[in-house]
Amino acid sequence: MSKTISFLYGIINYVIFLGVFLYAIAFVGDFLVPKTIDSGGPTGAFWPALLINAGLLGLFAFQHSGMARPGFKAWWTGIVPEPIERSTYVLFANATLILLFWQWRPLTDVVWSVEAAWGQYALWGMFGLGWTLVLISTFMISHWHLFGLKQVRKHMQGEELPGPEFQITGFYQYVRHPLNLGFIIAFWATPEMTVGHLVFALATTGYIFVAMVLEERDLIAQFGKRYRRYRERVPMIVPGLKRGTVPEEVPET
Repeated sequence: MSKTISFLYGIINYVIFLGVFLYAIAFVGDFLVPKTIDSGGPTGAFWPALLINAGLLGLFAFQHSGMARPGFKAWWTGIVPEPIERSTYVLFANATLILLFWQWRPLTDVVWSVEAAWGQYALWGMFGLGWTLVLISTFMISHWHLFGLKQVRKHMQGEELPGPEFQITGFYQYVRHPLNLGFIIAFWATPEMTVGHLVFALATTGYIFVAMVLEERDLIAQFGKRYRRYRERVPMIVPGLKRGTVPEEVPET
């Protein structure tokens, strides 16, 4: 694959991701788009719908975590050129999410509903805060590298991609996974919780915690004592659970 085609491949996958990300906000929030978590899809018996939804969520979890593991990457880059490995990951993530949006079965029985106007405004504010936290957090860990654009740009320019660095910036000074915290807030903040939305929130929250454990195992293998020291001083997901501040550079010993 030529450098130009690799670059265009990365750009196209990123643009698709932007559309998927915006659709995900509307899908979870149950507004604007024709198919959402609570509307627009086929309805049927409870258990078949639940099993289909569970399968869709499981497929996304398998793809999202499986393709992120170092062992898989080492094997995968023997097939897919390394400069487009991350863009290909984004391609598969886009595909599994689009499939989820398309085939999701709404389960619309209401579990709880907030009637007070101030409560609804507060929950919608938290919904927006969650998605904003997700987006801002990606820029604190190199947004362009996370979605494969830096890799294809460096490849097109004939430059070596710098090795991974361990940095503690922005929200990462207060929690180790602010991006995942944003997702959890966004998935749970709704003035009307349906059965389908609850299934989605429970499954994704459970997956997020499993994924964080796997990710931290990889980070310890990569950065060793530096990440262990960081993990000891900064809470995983809830700010303020542990005292102390983290210096910009964590000593090796």
